Amino acid sequence: MSDILSISELNLAKKRVFIRCDFNVPMDEFLNITDDRRIRSAIPTIRYCLDNGCSVVLASHLGRPKSGFEEKFSLKGVAKRLSRLLDRDVIFANDVIGSDAQNKASALKSGEILMLENLRFEKGETKNDEILAGELAKFGEIYINDAFGVCHRAHASVEAITKFYDEHKAAGFLLQKEINFAQNLIKKPTRPFVAVVGGSKVSGKLQALHNLLPRVDKLVIGGGMAFTFLKSLGENIGNSLLEEELIDDAREILRKGKELGVKIYLPVDVVAAQNFSAESAVKYVTVQEIPSGWMGLDIGPASVRLFKEVLADAQTVWWNGPMGVFEMDKFSKGSIKMSHAIVETHATTVVGGGDTADVVERAGDADEMTFISTGGGASLELIEGKELPGIKPLRKAGE
Repeated sequence: MSDILSISELNLAKKRVFIRCDFNVPMDEFLNITDDRRIRSAIPTIRYCLDNGCSVVLASHLGRPKSGFEEKFSLKGVAKRLSRLLDRDVIFANDVIGSDAQNKASALKSGEILMLENLRFEKGETKNDEILAGELAKFGEIYINDAFGVCHRAHASVEAITKFYDEHKAAGFLLQKEINFAQNLIKKPTRPFVAVVGGSKVSGKLQALHNLLPRVDKLVIGGGMAFTFLKSLGENIGNSLLEEELIDDAREILRKGKELGVKIYLPVDVVAAQNFSAESAVKYVTVQEIPSGWMGLDIGPASVRLFKEVLADAQTVWWNGPMGVFEMDKFSKGSIKMSHAIVETHATTVVGGGDTADVVERAGDADEMTFISTGGGASLELIEGKELPGIKPLRKAGE
């Protein structure tokens, strides 16, 4: 992966390094971190800087605070967890670019770590504000982006800040790993290459589907988006999720697949209910027999068996999007069984973050997947072939 500036190519010795991390971790109502994978993923880059005698300033966002400080979006808990994982103190600043952060940063010694408060408490972060970026740039002589999950957003700490660093900027180890996996998937997957795509909306995945079609051998479509495809084939889908305006697009994808010799698989049965609730009665019906007024909320057992067959000879699997409304146990079986089926293959398995990562975690399969992306939206855009605003400034000149 030669065209991205790598942290290992910089001379870091004794420098102060500003690392943009992605510590946007899920928390329960008591503000306990329920999954610290994103914090653990940042550790190799942080350790590498410490091994080089650097002092380190970490910055991240958490959630979507509306205006200024909100207790529930504070990174205090993240700093505590990181301190435990690293087994060393993490100094915490109570603001982002205010006096507390500035004083603690100027007192920082080599081998010490400072974490700034949630970047999004500053209005300018999501506006890609250059003044905020300039203030952040004062925290480090070197800028490292290791926050893959936000690389598809042009934010102050991701894009504008790079203008303040000439060659003293690079990608951290996690970011490089993410880009490598996505590029290898697109450029040289081991075949057969199967893409499994789910989630609720076709609209969010349309571009990715068009980009993947010429590259995959088989495509499995599940989740709410499958109903727009079934409708385009003339099935009666009852009250299931439908994107009316995309029926022609769905038909076009099926046609293009046929033309390219890509086998496309849709669910053959669903778990149907009259409404989405834990109390509602459910029945398993084939997709031809969804009663009017009912909706499909998960793939059924026959679809699970079919998809398992499809995956049997796969050598590369890319999975993005659950098979049903997995947040409710009643409708999570399809997604969980899909996760098991993917893990049981002998393939290189790549999971595109977000909801899909949650499913894999819930299914207990996380350790057996080859790679789980830390960014749902960003990994989708890489597969779509887009140039991400956070990655572009890290490309080497002339490439």
